[in-house]
Amino acid sequence: MNITIEGINKNIAYVQSESLIITNPQSALDLMATVKYEAGCSRIIIDKTAIVEDFFKLSTRLAGEILQKYTNYNIKLAIVGGYSVYTSKPLKDFIYESNNGKDFFFVSTVSEAVERLSRV
Repeated sequence: MNITIEGINKNIAYVQSESLIITNPQSALDLMATVKYEAGCSRIIIDKTAIVEDFFKLSTRLAGEILQKYTNYNIKLAIVGGYSVYTSKPLKDFIYESNNGKDFFFVSTVSEAVERLSRV
């Protein structure tokens, strides 16, 4: 796992990895703690490929559980990747609602993630 600092104020951690980082709620908390400790950031950008695919199946409740934990700890998260492969209407609605909020974003580029996280 590689963490780089992004943003004008250097307050956004961009986490990159060749392997899965978030596989369950505990691994999401571990990531949050690592980023807070090592980078001192409360805003995280992560590639979609570093998150287990079950996260994007809302019936598993994994996304809701993880995002609730991040909300409780005041962590903002942007997930970078392509979402056109998903046909689930509930997932599309979830992504739409998240992108219109101020805590979680599903974006296609790192620069868009930095822009959104810089505004909140």
